[in-house]
Amino acid sequence: MSELAIGTPFENSIELIGGQKFPDIVAKKFYGIEVKSTTQNHWKTTGNSVMESTRVEDVERIFMLFGKLGKPIEFKCRAYEECLSEVVVTHSPRYLIDMNLEKGKTIFDKIKTPYDTLRKKKNPIKPITEYYKSKLKPGQDLWWIQDTEQASNLVIDIWNNLSRTDKQQIKNRAMVCFPEVFSNRSDKFARLIIWLVTRESIVCPNVRDLFTAGGKDDYLIKNKTYKDIPRVFIKLFDNIDSVLEVLINTSSLELAEYWDIKTTEKKKIMDWIDLIAFNSKSVQGANHLDIKKMLTELIL
Repeated sequence: MSELAIGTPFENSIELIGGQKFPDIVAKKFYGIEVKSTTQNHWKTTGNSVMESTRVEDVERIFMLFGKLGKPIEFKCRAYEECLSEVVVTHSPRYLIDMNLEKGKTIFDKIKTPYDTLRKKKNPIKPITEYYKSKLKPGQDLWWIQDTEQASNLVIDIWNNLSRTDKQQIKNRAMVCFPEVFSNRSDKFARLIIWLVTRESIVCPNVRDLFTAGGKDDYLIKNKTYKDIPRVFIKLFDNIDSVLEVLINTSSLELAEYWDIKTTEKKKIMDWIDLIAFNSKSVQGANHLDIKKMLTELIL
């Protein structure tokens, strides 16, 4: 490449970049070439990090040089952003390179954000997260990328290893974020199970028992005894102050995402009560209870 540059504006400007820097080759401190290769008979491979934290300073225009080193040996070269089809994960979100990608099918076309705009954002992961979230089916979640600064633990733990205090704190938050656990839906614990793994790094083999074990009981609220209350509501009532604290300290924007409804800081408590009451109507053993009234009396 240096030889070919002789007599051109690029003469004596070709530089091979060492280490983990991106891209591999720089010309005129403005253009870059990223080099990838495979011995397989395809034109796809995993690319660089979406964050581009190792990008060489001042390089603005990058091209992809891809070598297919099987028989026959072939090379293709395209503008970098034209061959990035998706985001995949190794230890961090990375682009998927497809040298045969059709025009208009890049990840940037999908998220409707040009490559140069995305890479200069403070948080380039967020638009990608929003795109993949929009494609999720009910019960699915993104375990690999989050658009918040909250990080999950690298170590997966088992529920039984947690302290009693930690267990209760997690259950309190679950009762705020997942009102469906108070329903009779067959999938009422699905989102909670995914959340425990993806956000809390916890595996719990018996999630149902956390809320329903123990049968029914009576409960006293403001000098009135309510009979035959399902255990899931008893556990909520017993911890209502702590649950309310979680509710107050969780932003309405975050709650709106969990609940899939619009809410505000002023409305979120009543919205939560309404969601619990609505879900409780499907519980046969709670038909005789006015859950909304009971929660209102406990909280307000």
